[in-house]
Amino acid sequence: MSTINNSTRIESTFETLKSQNKKALIPYVMAGDPNPATTVGLLHDLVKHGADMIEVGLPFSDPMADGPTVSLAGERALAAGTSTRDALKMVAEFRQTDTQTPIILMGYLNPVEIIGYDNFVALCEQSGVDGLLMVDLPPAEAGSFTQHLTDHSMNEIFLLSPTTLPERREQVLTHCGGYIYYVSLKGVTGSATLDTDDVATQVQAIKAETDLPVCVGFGIRDGASAKAIGTHADGVIVGSALVQNFADIDANDAAAVAKAQQKIMEKMDELRGALDSLSA
Repeated sequence: MSTINNSTRIESTFETLKSQNKKALIPYVMAGDPNPATTVGLLHDLVKHGADMIEVGLPFSDPMADGPTVSLAGERALAAGTSTRDALKMVAEFRQTDTQTPIILMGYLNPVEIIGYDNFVALCEQSGVDGLLMVDLPPAEAGSFTQHLTDHSMNEIFLLSPTTLPERREQVLTHCGGYIYYVSLKGVTGSATLDTDDVATQVQAIKAETDLPVCVGFGIRDGASAKAIGTHADGVIVGSALVQNFADIDANDAAAVAKAQQKIMEKMDELRGALDSLSA
């Protein structure tokens, strides 16, 4: 891993957390959900309630890795008119007053190809993005894109799962930067059953092969599951348990949106407290 002087914001954050014996809490939210005006304030509130870095979903019409909760969040964002460029503008606005918290964009290649790879990377750099996780970009085909991101102080993050084949696993470990996103379940985001013993075994195996931090997502819903996973991983990623609070509300009802945000922050406090108890 890079030294802190030459680090990306993601790498620097993990260095700091390691020195403090703390685990990373990485919430995921969908840009533009439940409405575009909410997102920037939501990002700031997540930081206030313990987020070490934030994954921001890019709305897309065919999100193959997302379960119903996150897919519906994307549909709400698209219905509200949120585009990939809009999401980048939200990150740029967030950056005006927060220059420390890493932002990772999670999405799919189609919108990137429409914008153009070089143009997209330039927009990401201008907006203050720190990492990209393109779900449908195979690591074997990511060489030039990965290097382009590295040249602009951004990390490319890849997924590993229980079913990742050895060849792809080797490619991920070769090309990945920032952290490894370990998918704890066989399934889509928001899936139900979490086998913490299996996750522990898998995380330890990955750590034996790379110096990158390993963060675990999919299936972490509360403080208990966050603590169980945090015992073994360097961080936890929580999406569906937060995003679900925006389901079935009127996006134009300010009181309803505020109440949903309050529930999200209560969940963040629960997760942060659980992770911090590991180093108490």
